[in-house]
Amino acid sequence: MHPTKNYIYYDHTTSLCNECLFPISAKIIFEDNKVFLSKHCPTHGHQKVLIADDIEYYKQIRNYNKPSEYPLQPHTKTQYGCPYDCGICPDHEQHSCLTLIEVTDRCNLTCPTCYASSSPHYGRHRTLEEIEKMFDIIVASEGEPDVVQISGGEPTIHPDFFKILDIAKRKPIKHLMVNTNGIRIAKDFEFVKRLATYAPDFEIYLQFDSLNAHPLEVLRGEDLSVIRQKALEHLNQLNLSTTLVVTLQKGLNDHEIGEILDFALGQKCVRGVTFQPTTISGRLKHFNPATDRLTLTEVRRKIIEQSTVFQPNDIVPVPCNPDALAMAYALKYQDCIQPLTHLVDPELLLNGTKNTIVYEQDEQLQEYVYKVFSTGNAVDTIQEEFKQLLCCLPNVSGAGLKYDNLFRIIIMNFMDAYDFDVRAIKKSCVHIVSKDGKVIPFETMNLFYREEFKDRLEHIRSRILPQNENT
Repeated sequence: MHPTKNYIYYDHTTSLCNECLFPISAKIIFEDNKVFLSKHCPTHGHQKVLIADDIEYYKQIRNYNKPSEYPLQPHTKTQYGCPYDCGICPDHEQHSCLTLIEVTDRCNLTCPTCYASSSPHYGRHRTLEEIEKMFDIIVASEGEPDVVQISGGEPTIHPDFFKILDIAKRKPIKHLMVNTNGIRIAKDFEFVKRLATYAPDFEIYLQFDSLNAHPLEVLRGEDLSVIRQKALEHLNQLNLSTTLVVTLQKGLNDHEIGEILDFALGQKCVRGVTFQPTTISGRLKHFNPATDRLTLTEVRRKIIEQSTVFQPNDIVPVPCNPDALAMAYALKYQDCIQPLTHLVDPELLLNGTKNTIVYEQDEQLQEYVYKVFSTGNAVDTIQEEFKQLLCCLPNVSGAGLKYDNLFRIIIMNFMDAYDFDVRAIKKSCVHIVSKDGKVIPFETMNLFYREEFKDRLEHIRSRILPQNENT
């Protein structure tokens, strides 16, 4: 009898060595009811990385790929192969659903966890001329960008911050966000009132990692609980649309997921929560990859286990990049919350057709809408009142609905060298405009394209190019 291996070989991809970041072949295997990348580097040996703890969900995401939507123009040529030609090169398979502009390297914190290694004395502020050029690069690539996020560092400390917002508002951007730690929002209500003048189509992307002191001290270097509460008090007072952003680390704050969701649902201004498992990039203290990593499926499972609202069929892959993104989508009104994602027609979603959810499809939802909005027609279509924040999320129609009634959960897994899968990287839809005017996927930016990685990237390219020339 032939010997049997203790795993099932499922698929094959190209990954990276955890140590040297050189491209290496990787098997995708099922073992112990989990999914692993099994890869071998000639220099650093065998590496085995957990990439999912839910085999059935992992197999399902392969069916959630929709036709690629490409940028209006590429910015680089394909020469070395993915991920060494960013970007965006003609070999990339997805346009920018969300594009970040880092207006400053500096920050008023020095977080132990920071993908950009920002601090009060690191780098510099971009000039207004540089920033406007970055906006113009996004517009040239996207035409009408879906979402642009002003980021850093900490963007609110830029001396020309409101001039930056004015520039952004002159561009054909559908939805503008400010990525912030909330310190200035907490300390200066006049600042917040001025922020509110940029609504609608404007949102605060608020760092919010925990409701407890210890995780904040580990992730941010200090207890920011009071800052977070005061910031939300100001944002609630003006009902300024806000997304809470939670950096997750296994054993540190992942037990709080349900509590954070319940808290978010009770905040007038909050439109959703984005959960981001810690990725190995930038400045990363107090993190052991062997014990502290969280996969997307682990986060999804914990949401289901800890939430009283969301069920498994409410959290589905996002078709523009299903390996890295999952979403839940719901309506809320006061203390009521009604998940919607299970009503989305997958066939329309995967064919790239905008799917309009109508209430006649579900008696419970229809009853909810009648109860909350007292509407006699459950299928009134007023699309413009409900804004979309990702290109493949469904439209929602209904009398009396506004953006205030939206609540969404996004799980955003930014791959690093450990779980790198070239198939998913080619579909990355969260991009950063670099200092030299390229549009680069978030993941590869933090692996190869920041200034401090220049020598490493050139070393890898020098090893790849002779191989390409020989073939």
